[in-house]
Amino acid sequence: MREPLCLWDIEPGRKARVVKLTAKGSMRRRLLDIGLVEGTLVECLGKSPLGDPRAYLIRGAVIAIRSRDCRDILVEKEV
Repeated sequence: MREPLCLWDIEPGRKARVVKLTAKGSMRRRLLDIGLVEGTLVECLGKSPLGDPRAYLIRGAVIAIRSRDCRDILVEKEV
């Protein structure tokens, strides 16, 4: 298995698969509610004009996630 990256390391146009969530409390609940569970495929669609947040396609929905929250989402790049 490759070394997991955080979701923020995935460049626009690339895909990754969720390996683990390290978030705690209400943020963990929110991430789970939008479908970020182990094995979920996520595609980075782009970044905002200032670079933060980025837009991700998660289970058919476009979700904006800030860099500080992406640090708690560990992923593996899709080849």
